[in-house]
Amino acid sequence: MIRLLGYFFGLACVGFLAVAAVAAVYLAGVSKDLPNYEVLASYEPPVATRVHAGNGALMAEYAREKRLFLPIQAIPDRVKAAFISAEDQNFYTHPGVDAWGLGRAIVNNIQNIGSGRRPEGASTITQQVAKNFLLSADQTIDRKVKEAILSFRIEQTYSKDKILELYLNEIFFGFNSYGIAGAALTYFNKSVTELTIAEAAYLAGLPKGPANYNPFRHEQAALTRRNYVISRMAEDGYITASDAEEAKKQPLGVNMNRGGATVAASDYFSEEVRRQIIEKYGDKALYEGGLSVRTSLDPQLQIMARAALQHGLVEYDERRGFHGPIARISVTGDWGPELAKVPVLRDVPEWRLAVVTAVSDKEVDIGLQPGTAGGKVVEEREKGVIPADEMKWAYRDAKNARKTAKSPTGVLETGDVVYVEQVQGKQGIYRLRQPPKVQGGMVVMDPHTGRVLAMVGGFSYGQSEFNRATQAMRQPGSSFKPFVYAAALDNGYTPASVILDAPIEVVSGGQVWSPDNYGGDSGGPSTLRIGIEKSRNQMTVRLAQDMGMELVAEYAERFGIYDKMAPLLSMSLGSGETTVLRMVSAYSVIANGGKQIKPTLVDRIQDRYGRTIFRHEERTCEGCNFNSWAQQPEPTLVDNREQVLDPMTAYQITSMMEGVVQRGTAAGKIPVKDRPVAGKTGTTNDEKDAWFVGFTPNLVAGLYIGFDTPSPLGRAGTGGSLAAPIFGEFLAQAAKVTPPTKFQVPAGMQFIAVNRKTGMFALEGEPDTIVEAFKPGTGPADTLTVIGADAQLPPEEILKTSPQAQQAVTSGSGGLF
Repeated sequence: MIRLLGYFFGLACVGFLAVAAVAAVYLAGVSKDLPNYEVLASYEPPVATRVHAGNGALMAEYAREKRLFLPIQAIPDRVKAAFISAEDQNFYTHPGVDAWGLGRAIVNNIQNIGSGRRPEGASTITQQVAKNFLLSADQTIDRKVKEAILSFRIEQTYSKDKILELYLNEIFFGFNSYGIAGAALTYFNKSVTELTIAEAAYLAGLPKGPANYNPFRHEQAALTRRNYVISRMAEDGYITASDAEEAKKQPLGVNMNRGGATVAASDYFSEEVRRQIIEKYGDKALYEGGLSVRTSLDPQLQIMARAALQHGLVEYDERRGFHGPIARISVTGDWGPELAKVPVLRDVPEWRLAVVTAVSDKEVDIGLQPGTAGGKVVEEREKGVIPADEMKWAYRDAKNARKTAKSPTGVLETGDVVYVEQVQGKQGIYRLRQPPKVQGGMVVMDPHTGRVLAMVGGFSYGQSEFNRATQAMRQPGSSFKPFVYAAALDNGYTPASVILDAPIEVVSGGQVWSPDNYGGDSGGPSTLRIGIEKSRNQMTVRLAQDMGMELVAEYAERFGIYDKMAPLLSMSLGSGETTVLRMVSAYSVIANGGKQIKPTLVDRIQDRYGRTIFRHEERTCEGCNFNSWAQQPEPTLVDNREQVLDPMTAYQITSMMEGVVQRGTAAGKIPVKDRPVAGKTGTTNDEKDAWFVGFTPNLVAGLYIGFDTPSPLGRAGTGGSLAAPIFGEFLAQAAKVTPPTKFQVPAGMQFIAVNRKTGMFALEGEPDTIVEAFKPGTGPADTLTVIGADAQLPPEEILKTSPQAQQAVTSGSGGLF
């Protein structure tokens, strides 16, 4: 018996050694090509880039995997406890593989054979880190063995907290959400530190199968899984039994945040920032780099600018008539599902889609699209009424450009789908609306820094993503003239210099060009001020001709309006193409006293570690880096920007453009009276574009209105009639949140009263005078000198065209050259 036992023992030893040898060989083979686990030390997961407004509000997120990295120290203990209880109870005691957990899983799986239950896993958090970071998800023995080996090595190299940090930042939670910070925002719209026990337990239960515990499709399963995790937390001693019972009574409370803009009307701005980041840093940096972008957007001014431009576009469009319904559906039976399928302009929340259910001569009965009331889901079918008085504008047919209906019955039919807007203060009463076909772009800027405070690229981003503020190349028309006059004032002319406003012919390449003034009249000899205020084309061409277009082109390029401007006389009237952003930037140079600026939508960019990699502010601070005060002078900010225009010239042209608002082509369009306002209208050939760019001492705004395929805007489609009122509406609202200031007068500027018509020195008590700004060494002329008269008209003809000049000569107050 002893020999027999010895024999069997020997066989067992041999067998054990053989198995051990085979296992050793197998493990050696498996371990041979293991990935390098040391790369975990430099873990940099794809992290979402977040774009913020100037006040810190979140504007947009960009990510392939929606993730925010959190160090383990920033994750609350109750959140860590929830995941340990749910995934790995012995996490802080096992060496990487939990032998007890593995044995328990094997026993349970044997017992569950034939039950149809899914096999129970026994992977520790460390094993999941090894699999997620270093291995594939293949369900093979080789992969599981490699996972175990790597887990032992990871445990020997990294602390438990480091391993848990890797796990909590990497795991997938569903809805494109990765990591605990991203999951907290996605499911509950709150930070990790704000999660309750019940919320943390629900999130801890998700990694096992996010789709299985979807809060909307499998709510009961989600509750069961959450409550299981809560029970495990109590069993493990992380929470008390009473806390567990209270947490189980709570509803899921999911408050989904699927990302996107949280700052109203910021889509065009956010998209422009996105394009700039990709251009500067690349696609991967935007979607995986975890950048924190602080923009210059002012949410208040953005909403004001968007509202003003939309109102102007809608008002113009409605004067041209009704384009017809958006769509047609059947109203037989339940019309809700069909109406819900019609796409809506979600960035115009004031408007709702509705279907016409009945039409009479007095009103239109409508049913409103479900689920669009202030972003809340509407369960029951809402109904409303469009009174005849709220749709009179639609009696005109846009195709025929004439009135074709006398009541609602001639405009709408049952089944028509249209936009409506609730009449303020009247429940159930709506006004008929339609998305305009005319478009436009608008930019608001701080003239002292170049920070873009607001940007509107069209009526609706949902209607068209094309940004007309930065991408549309349009002719600025007469809004370009201030730069012609600024060049003149910078080179010897004064606001009182007189130029002939009369018909002119320019021969170029064998062809004759004869520009006309808007309206067709000519004013005879007139001062530069009148030329700006009345937007005289013929005067501007003569002035550009007298200076030379090479000088005008130099100034246009200096101001950044064009990269390279052709020195053609027609360009003096704004026939070149540029963008709203460039025009507003150029006007900002005038508004800030002649300092060059770099327009920007971004104040600062930080990388995932908080290091600043871009800052728009380029001023230097002298004396800012002392550790203590030792009677040294106060620190000073050094403005090293280039002076591209004489400050006195800037003030002169500003004063002249104040006249545009007070007496000129924009008179009566700007209702703001508590601060000075300067600006210039612009109207292109055939009234295809209408412009206005204006400014106060601390704010510049510019816009244009026009069709995307340029075509005439029609009668009175001018900058003064269409664009200036939009600027006026915006400024009236902006004035409520910005303090009034005055334009700064440069030291040495002289103010002298001159005759408004002749520009000559005005005697005391003389009528029709104006106080004009002159640089030192200059002043009003003693004699009437008319630029452009010698080559065009003899003196007697000039006197015929201008009674004011004739009166000045005959009264002896001056002479005529």
